[in-house]
Amino acid sequence: MSSGAVLEVWRNKPWKEESHIVDILHRVGIKSSSLDATYKALATREGLSAWWTNNTQGESKVGGVLQFRFAAGGFDMKVLELDPAKRVLWQVVDGPKEWIGTKVSWELKKDGDYTIVLFKHQGWKEPVEFMHHCSTKWAVFLMSLKSLLETGKGAPAPNDIKIDNWN
Repeated sequence: MSSGAVLEVWRNKPWKEESHIVDILHRVGIKSSSLDATYKALATREGLSAWWTNNTQGESKVGGVLQFRFAAGGFDMKVLELDPAKRVLWQVVDGPKEWIGTKVSWELKKDGDYTIVLFKHQGWKEPVEFMHHCSTKWAVFLMSLKSLLETGKGAPAPNDIKIDNWN
């Protein structure tokens, strides 16, 4: 292929039209926490309000919608799956446009003295700056979950660590 042909292919960028879905991924080990206790912290309004946001409403049942509110706004999550001590899966049905249609999941497993939480916020259309912010905030809140289960005290919003002017 001549250099002119290569340049023409580069200019046309046929790969640019492809959709590249991106995900936020985190792994957290929670010492001495049972799978059941971790699951309850992820699958019940009471548990969620103890580590994510004090303002948690709605129904945590398959087909139900949970509402999470923060100073900067909020999210509504439809509960797609609740598999006790194994998995929680939601789909974002309202909130920032970047979140609509994305899915949030937690997979749980034991590893020695730890319960391992494999977190995914999947289906982002592109890695925009807001995704960077959200990845860091998810890490902050996952540390709040870890603290709740290891010490009995989480740091849900509005008492979470602020990372920037987006909260």
